[in-house]
Amino acid sequence: MDFIEGEILAFDKPYRWTSFDVVGKTRWMICRHLKLKKLKVGHTGTLDPLATGVVVVCTGKKTKLIEQLQNHDKQYIATLQLGATTPSFDLEKPIDQHYPTEHIDLQLIEQTLPRFVGDIQQIPPIFSAVKVDGKRAYSIARQGQQAELKAKDINISRLQLLDFNADTMQLTLDVTCSKGTYIRALARDIGLSLGSGAHLIALRRTRLGNTTIDNCITFQQLQDILDNNVTNSTTI
Repeated sequence: MDFIEGEILAFDKPYRWTSFDVVGKTRWMICRHLKLKKLKVGHTGTLDPLATGVVVVCTGKKTKLIEQLQNHDKQYIATLQLGATTPSFDLEKPIDQHYPTEHIDLQLIEQTLPRFVGDIQQIPPIFSAVKVDGKRAYSIARQGQQAELKAKDINISRLQLLDFNADTMQLTLDVTCSKGTYIRALARDIGLSLGSGAHLIALRRTRLGNTTIDNCITFQQLQDILDNNVTNSTTI
């Protein structure tokens, strides 16, 4: 493998790691092994720290492909908790409000989900990297301030109900969506459409373009690749 000319690597991101953590670890491992002072490394789409799954990383000259790869669709398995919301729409922040769920059943859920399939508009979460007047929205939110985020055009091509537990009021969805879709915001909007509230309690990205979980490697496997396939040291 030639990491300077460029390689595309897919990792199964660990829970609580940021996408930048994955990039930083990859760069550090390669640079240490090849005795490089620097190396271009970038990811093709941010995945929240509380999510796991596919993060695709490009090295060297292949970083020129990042923008192209970012436009590929993505697939997720998402678990929603109905009847409660959090400011971040996931488990990053504690529950701030409870809502009734007695009226929610499988039939209502099955009637509601099709509303979110196709070309729709979605307002990003305030705890996100969207820029507002040059500032990241999450920076504004963490300062306790409010910001008005504009709705964005997205596409959800597939939204399949995998499981609904009426006792715990948790539902699990298989979502295929376009670039720019926030599954946390989808959870918020589904909760509202059900006449209740909801937040995300688990999220796993299972596919980015043609890259699936089965194509992913661990950092131990990257180390094995470096040890077995990269024998020469290069300085740039």
